Amino acid sequence: MNLLKNKIALITGSGRGIGKAAALTFARNGANLVVNDLDEDVANQTAEEIRKFGVEAAVCAGDVTAADFPERFLKTALDVFGEIDIIVNNAGFTWDAIIYKMTDEMWDAILNVHLKAPFRILREFGKYLRLKSETEKPMNARKVVNVTSVAGLGGNFGQSNYASAKSGVVGLTKTLAKEWGRFNVTVNAVAFGAIETRLTMEKEGNETADIHGIKIPIGIPKNVRDMFIKMIPMGRIGKPEEAAHSILFLASPLSGYISGHILECTGGLVF
Repeated sequence: MNLLKNKIALITGSGRGIGKAAALTFARNGANLVVNDLDEDVANQTAEEIRKFGVEAAVCAGDVTAADFPERFLKTALDVFGEIDIIVNNAGFTWDAIIYKMTDEMWDAILNVHLKAPFRILREFGKYLRLKSETEKPMNARKVVNVTSVAGLGGNFGQSNYASAKSGVVGLTKTLAKEWGRFNVTVNAVAFGAIETRLTMEKEGNETADIHGIKIPIGIPKNVRDMFIKMIPMGRIGKPEEAAHSILFLASPLSGYISGHILECTGGLVF
């Protein structure tokens, strides 16, 4: 399969989980990648796996919410590959609490990583598109895929921060689809339900993520996870590879006339 042959794709949070699955799927389809993860060692390991498919991978490790990240992320692609064809905004984590227990810190952290970071990355990409439009006539087709969630479409108990951020991603996606059509850029999003990652594993494992020096519990309680699975018509949690295929579709020529769309990848779960 060569749906993305010689394309240059940038994927945030591509060291683990859905992002890594997407990066490997893109590599199988001929894309060269810029890999990002908070942990540089993890990012480098994913880059090594990517290169086994006969394509190239560069690493831009670090926090997507950092002030210098958008410029550094795009500059990595341009310095190494000289082009940007696809951007996937995937990085994120959850920090749950019912609203009267949710602190400003929890709210701000989730809004920053899930909404402000994609906004700032795409703002930087917009500058690049403006410059390209002066010399590239007609404009080459380019793709943006934002990762949202069913929580952003229908809300979710204990996730007012996450649901609000992911709802904002929907608005951002639909707005940029209107703004960037003239640049021959399609802008779409995938709304995921439950996908098998660290964020959906059983919380009783007591695993944490280190975010800005704060140990944040990851996963969901077993009873909540079991209840959620019962709500899914297909009766199971999705695989990262299945999630990656939905991103691939929106990043490929197969979706060339689709823009401003929110693709639900949920196993039939509807909110």
